[in-house]
Amino acid sequence: MFHIPLLILPFIVFNLGLAGVLDGGAGILWDRQVFSLAMLSGGVWTMKLSDLMVLGALLLLFFEITKATRTSNRSVIDHILSTFVFIAYLVEFLLVRGAATSLFFVLMTISLIDVLAGFFVSIRAAGRDVNLL
Repeated sequence: MFHIPLLILPFIVFNLGLAGVLDGGAGILWDRQVFSLAMLSGGVWTMKLSDLMVLGALLLLFFEITKATRTSNRSVIDHILSTFVFIAYLVEFLLVRGAATSLFFVLMTISLIDVLAGFFVSIRAAGRDVNLL
């Protein structure tokens, strides 16, 4: 269970919203306002559901990068699965009309950063584990 890429969760949640499961098909789910806050400057800061989705994905990215610091045979499986998740994002972005949104593009970019950072961190950590006489 520890090998499942965490960034598959925003992918699943987005697709549930796309299918109308989360909002009953009543409208655009991700543009809904969660809360707004009056600022001292007089402006109003508004948090939308899409903003919360990005924040959640960034939090999951943090945990994915910390998982990448492990140097074991299992980390290769993690990287391969993360790559598959990114490929799923990319294919859906290119082929599904409802996924052609800036929210989905940002989630896909976060997934790409996960793949690249995971490989980079693993290579750097493995390089430190190699001892030359």
